[in-house]
Amino acid sequence: MLLTPVTSKPLPQQGWVAKPLWMQKSGSKRTFIEQRCLFDEASTRLNMVDMERHARHLVLPQVGIEGQEKLAKAKVFVVGAGGLGSPVLLYLAAAGIGTIGIIDDDRVDISNLQRQVLHRTEDIGRLKVESAKQQLLALDPNLSIVEHNERLNPENALALFSGWDIVVDGTDNIPTRYLIDDACHLLSIPWVYGSIHRFEGQISFFSTKHDRRYRDLFPEAPPASALQNCAEAGVFGVLPGVVGSIQATEVIKYIVGMESSLVGRLLLYDAESMNMQSLRFEALDSKPNITDLSHAKRLFDDPTYCTPRPQQVQEDESSGQIMMQSISVPDLKSKQRDGWNPFIIDVRSDEELEQARLSTFDLHVVHEVADSAANDLPDDRDVVVLCRSGMRSQLAIMLLNQSGIDASRMYNLTGGIMAWSQFAPEDIVRN
Repeated sequence: MLLTPVTSKPLPQQGWVAKPLWMQKSGSKRTFIEQRCLFDEASTRLNMVDMERHARHLVLPQVGIEGQEKLAKAKVFVVGAGGLGSPVLLYLAAAGIGTIGIIDDDRVDISNLQRQVLHRTEDIGRLKVESAKQQLLALDPNLSIVEHNERLNPENALALFSGWDIVVDGTDNIPTRYLIDDACHLLSIPWVYGSIHRFEGQISFFSTKHDRRYRDLFPEAPPASALQNCAEAGVFGVLPGVVGSIQATEVIKYIVGMESSLVGRLLLYDAESMNMQSLRFEALDSKPNITDLSHAKRLFDDPTYCTPRPQQVQEDESSGQIMMQSISVPDLKSKQRDGWNPFIIDVRSDEELEQARLSTFDLHVVHEVADSAANDLPDDRDVVVLCRSGMRSQLAIMLLNQSGIDASRMYNLTGGIMAWSQFAPEDIVRN
């Protein structure tokens, strides 16, 4: 509580009065009359309930009356009402977003309740869009909720996204993310990306206006066999709450006119180590030229992305084999100082290698044919595989593992060379 000195005349002594937080303003002091005028103006443009509900927003210079009106007029489409969708939807509703669209074809399961805080025990078996709508309207009855009990696909994506201000990714599968990216690119609609895996989360903001897209980070989709969903890999229960809240933050900032801090940046969050870092990325010239949804449709038509792999998972669990290990740049550098000497493989394209590379590494091979290098790997050294951001290197490790290289001695570099250039730029050679 800030204490502000006041003087009472005619007595010369000085006293102190508590000043509420809403009257505290950085740089200059807002008088009570100014504050009263602010609320009088708000009451003429917002109804009394909304004025009281969003009072803490109205006194923020970055939001204010105009910003709150923008939120009330905004239309936000959320793909998924699960782990990420739950905090996104709750905070967008609480912020006063006027119209919220939800698409999800799933039903609430008891295993969802550990992390999907939008749903309750009594909702088990209900459609997620119905459960979500009920909870959001309980939070604010004046909201307009547009629910779609269906799955997003290449046939309906453009029609569903058309007319919305921004899209939020609350999915857990790769084909849908490429579909969102391509559809939003074609419609010139920005979207906010979020991803969770075990203890790790990723967030970014993609916008055609700023020429930053999901395909700039991940130009190609890895094969389905290299991926695990939440059921297979597990997810720390509170992780979606952190990642989803950041996604909602980016949406609200965009709508009220604040510059998004995550345009051209990938935010990485590790709940286990409580470490957060952001990586800058540039637009890729080599990404596909998207004129329709045919690229995304090929992923949807690939049955391996849509078919569960229980036998694969069962064999992996029963054998106790390590499918994928990751290591961060700080941990790698620390281990190197302690004498660790891994065999480092760069699996990026020739073009990317020409632009920037490590000053010291052992082998370059394009990720699609990483298995061709299996015989070149030494038997007495661990192996670190890196790409641009950590996605293609996972595929390379899978191919090497299929070629007989023990997965227990292979490490995927988290964040790829982008993370390395942020943490140790002196190790990077640029042409």
